[in-house]
Amino acid sequence: MSSLLNHLKSLHSSPIAPNAARSLRALARLLAYPNAELRAHLGDLLDALRAEQGLSDARLAGLAKLVSQLSASDAYEVESDYVELFDRGRATSLHLFEHVHGDSRERGQAMVDLVQTYEQAGLHLQPDNGGELPDYLPLVMEFASTLDASAAQGFTGEFAHILNALYAALLKRRCLYAHIPAAVLELMDHAIETTEVPEDEALDEAWAEPAAFDGCSSRGQQRADQPQPIHIVRTPRASQQRGA
Repeated sequence: MSSLLNHLKSLHSSPIAPNAARSLRALARLLAYPNAELRAHLGDLLDALRAEQGLSDARLAGLAKLVSQLSASDAYEVESDYVELFDRGRATSLHLFEHVHGDSRERGQAMVDLVQTYEQAGLHLQPDNGGELPDYLPLVMEFASTLDASAAQGFTGEFAHILNALYAALLKRRCLYAHIPAAVLELMDHAIETTEVPEDEALDEAWAEPAAFDGCSSRGQQRADQPQPIHIVRTPRASQQRGA
């Protein structure tokens, strides 16, 4: 992805999908990691959303509360809360295929297909795109902003159910970030639905190694004389491959 300054310039020069393209890009930036550069331009992003008039007053009010919260809070807390929210569990993951494929092999092929979709539309990801995977939601939203109105609606419709799931998960956590997936759904004229949010094991726990010895017990076993359940864990090699 290009720099934030280039994004801000594009908010005022996009020739496609009036009331949607620039708003999608602004929403994508609001959903990105809230570093110092982004926080310095939160007001500009909110102004761009208001100027486009593509969202309801109620949704804009919710986004304004999010911007106010991010601006007023301690910088360290804003960044650590963001990581805790979006990087510690599947229900609130910003990687679309995490919701659909999890850690299965199908996720790799889905990535390849998505990159081909980008390239067929003339978008080529650069090595310096921040290290984000192709299914990173802010990146996907930016790609949608390059499409004409009809194509953008069809493309976002393919993952509208994930946006609804993310919206529901963030609502469950009483998080103002919930207004962003809801705004995308509203902008693209997709139904906003509150879906059932299953209990989600944190990613760190899902990939955790069992403690060495730990009283010679494993998950589900309280004492050594109890029947020991089979518990499959990921190997160190799998953990290294995932971090690669």
